[in-house]
Amino acid sequence: MSLPRTPCQPDPLQHDINAARDAWFLTGPTASGKSVIGLELAKRLNAEIISMDSMAVYQEMDIGTAKPSREDQERVPHHLIDLVEPSEEFSLPQYLEAAEQAIKDITSRRKVPLFVGGTPLYLTSLLRGVDSGPPPDVEFRNHWQSIAESQGNKAVHDRLCEIDPPSAKRLHPGDLRRVIRALEIYEVTGRPMSEADKHFSQPIAQQDCRVYLLEWPRKTLNARINARVTKMFDAGWLSEVQQLQQAGPLGRTAAQAVGYRQILEYLTNGGEMSQLIADVQTTTRRFAKRQRTWFRSLSEGRVVSLNAARSPGEVADEIVKSDAAQLAAETPCSNPHTSS
Repeated sequence: MSLPRTPCQPDPLQHDINAARDAWFLTGPTASGKSVIGLELAKRLNAEIISMDSMAVYQEMDIGTAKPSREDQERVPHHLIDLVEPSEEFSLPQYLEAAEQAIKDITSRRKVPLFVGGTPLYLTSLLRGVDSGPPPDVEFRNHWQSIAESQGNKAVHDRLCEIDPPSAKRLHPGDLRRVIRALEIYEVTGRPMSEADKHFSQPIAQQDCRVYLLEWPRKTLNARINARVTKMFDAGWLSEVQQLQQAGPLGRTAAQAVGYRQILEYLTNGGEMSQLIADVQTTTRRFAKRQRTWFRSLSEGRVVSLNAARSPGEVADEIVKSDAAQLAAETPCSNPHTSS
């Protein structure tokens, strides 16, 4: 395990946990092998794993979120899994607060915090902090939800185009929840959401973060996704969603999770199982494509990309060696012209 690094002056917009200094990050698109490589890396670092998956926080949503098995959680302690019921909402500020506590808990026992997961917004927010904006306004949200239902999502998105073109360009009209949130931020603060998000594009000093991105050739990753979706259905994914539905309605976020939304529609409207599986595979591949796009926007100068097409142990060894080499080569961030 490498030595601790000298922290830079914190970014004024950065979250209090300063996670980039204290933690390691292993990320990548869905089906890239994060969980199994994370276990190997945790052994080498004397680490505990903090989930960086926005859907793993929901209880009873196990198969479709590819949660680590009970055996894996016994091998290496995991945090931020099964925090809330599927009927509840779980916000980004709640995640950051839970992550801060997990880091404190892990480091108090002289262990290393290792974030493992593929939610880009969580990763970006942990590294750079986030302006979470005003608290939710239920009446405002219901108003725009009603407009979407009566006039279509485009009517809501058109309003965002008028007040915040950069956010409108980034958000698809179908992403109604985030479009309405952008309208809400403008309504309450008088400031476009795109201004609050500008700090996301600020460069991060390489020495302040240990972020490792698992990459596969696109065709190979797509084949892995297809195989994993099939395996999930074979493991009882459909039954899992049926049981969730019988327990009560899922919350808005849980019901929109990749795969869960398609299965819920299938249970409501019927259809062919083969078509359902194909639809989930297609949706998951598209989701992985969006993940890769976001990772590319984050990665220049800040993320070490790794070829994941090797054994998990080999990838973990490369991460440890890469960090040691980087630590030996870097200079103190307080004076970039001073040798270490």
